Amino acid sequence: MKRAVIFLSAAIILTVGCRQKGAPAADLLPSAAFDTTINNVPVALYTLSAGDITMQVTNFGGRVVTLFTPDRDGNLADIVVGRRTISEYVNPTGERFLGACVGPVANRIGGASFTIDGVTYNVPNNDNGVNTLHGGLYGFDNIPWEVVSVSGNEIVFHYLRPDGFEGYPGNLDVTMTYSLTEDNEFKVQYSATTDMKTPVNISHHSFFNLRGEGVGTVCDYVMTINASEFTPIDALSIPLGANESVEGTPFDFRTPHRIGERIDCTDNVQIANARGYDHNWVLDRTSEKDVELACTVWDEESGRFLEVLTDQPGIQFYSGNFFNGTGIGVSGSPFEYRSSLALETQHFPDSPNRPEFPSVLLSPGETYTHTCIYRFSVKTE
Repeated sequence: MKRAVIFLSAAIILTVGCRQKGAPAADLLPSAAFDTTINNVPVALYTLSAGDITMQVTNFGGRVVTLFTPDRDGNLADIVVGRRTISEYVNPTGERFLGACVGPVANRIGGASFTIDGVTYNVPNNDNGVNTLHGGLYGFDNIPWEVVSVSGNEIVFHYLRPDGFEGYPGNLDVTMTYSLTEDNEFKVQYSATTDMKTPVNISHHSFFNLRGEGVGTVCDYVMTINASEFTPIDALSIPLGANESVEGTPFDFRTPHRIGERIDCTDNVQIANARGYDHNWVLDRTSEKDVELACTVWDEESGRFLEVLTDQPGIQFYSGNFFNGTGIGVSGSPFEYRSSLALETQHFPDSPNRPEFPSVLLSPGETYTHTCIYRFSVKTE
């Protein structure tokens, strides 16, 4: 059945629920810069607000374009890295995955292939000409999603990936919901079904700069990750094998550490392989399906505090090691080295080829679900 599509003008500036009267409003992008049609699907820019946060999102790739939160003094800043026009996302200079939904298989698939029930499937080798990264050439970040509904604080997307598209089996039916809450949470929820066995590992790929886009680096942020193990990788970011303990390594964030404290320990082969942090942490979960705290990030200068909660077994922390000044953000600043970080809740990299990892195989009659919550607040110490 064809789903109803509802379009609201993003030019309407919504009132932020808990902000005091007279406080500065978010400096929103004009909706006209995103109005277009891609693959016969209308594309637009939508504005959501709740609590103290305001977000703009486009249905091209389900991308978060701006996300405004207050610092400890109540001053708003856009704390995600984005682009100013839709054309800059369609034909990107530099980083491709800014603010996007990534899938159908986030992270990497080694050798750009996998086998299900004795049948080998080949998918795009868009990572170093060898592996698959974040789904392929036309992953979930690079297609227009149908907008099912939109309200003041929530937008629901839908996409049907056809069987055989970029080599993946099965008609994969995906619904994705972005919502903002009065508790200053950005909640991402996925559900998916299929008519053939197929791998599914969807994730969200916003890049955060807690001082505001284009201001400083992430190296002074204080981080915790609730994980006793991480996934070692080779020089092409494919897992070497078994997960390893973080004990005694630069990957131990079980207690708070500044990100820059050990990020240049190049005598550690894992730091050298990724030019910093770009690894999966195996979360210390107390349940299989509940949403639990995975990670926190605190910027002492602004006071902004980010908590990441999820029901997934892993989280990929990427410290922006490959930004090199190529590409310009919403603020007009270039995408500089380590100027933002990504926190992608997920199953583990190369899981379709790793029976020892939690399975990402979705079968007919099953429903894939995934919840990720980014919760924003401020603290002084």
